[in-house]
Amino acid sequence: MNRTDVAWAIGRRTIQPVVQVGARLKVYGKERVPLDGGCVLASNHFHWIDPPAIGAASPRVVYFMAKIEAHRVPGLGGLIRSFGTFSVRRGESDREAVRTMREIVRDGHALGLFAEGTRQRSGVPGPVQPGAAMVAIQEGVPIVPAAVHGSQTWKPGNFHPVSIAFGTPLVFEGLPRGGKGYREASDIVGREIRRLWAWLVDLHAQ
Repeated sequence: MNRTDVAWAIGRRTIQPVVQVGARLKVYGKERVPLDGGCVLASNHFHWIDPPAIGAASPRVVYFMAKIEAHRVPGLGGLIRSFGTFSVRRGESDREAVRTMREIVRDGHALGLFAEGTRQRSGVPGPVQPGAAMVAIQEGVPIVPAAVHGSQTWKPGNFHPVSIAFGTPLVFEGLPRGGKGYREASDIVGREIRRLWAWLVDLHAQ
């Protein structure tokens, strides 16, 4: 057990119950997340509550990627790094972040990526960027699509329900390594995230 595992074990007993109650968290399809081996969890993103919510929903430790600005916030940066979160410089090529992503799945861990690359202010999932597909195709690991709904209206104290749905792992063995393959895989992931999200929207409406 490494330091990240220890942090997650503590978080399961402290942060997770707070998220579950504060966000009235509902989780669907958790059994679809592989319990071992490298994989990429690719989700849409609305709010800062999404990472702890997905962490609480996931049956395994997730190594998230977060913008470097979050790592520079006093207190927050140290906290998220203790949970295995690593930084990325947005808007430019970040080879170190790419290397870290590939190493995480190569070492048999779950990599958590918000597939759109940034939070969506519109309240609906946005276009999927090629990062998740690149890692999955290069390292030969599955992508587990996930959708978050409800966090777009959640605020501390309003107790709006947040739901997460995990989809069936997607494998892209037949796609080429390169831009064409990454775009095709990203389109597939995007469609599945939107399908899961629409299902959650209907579920909330009921």
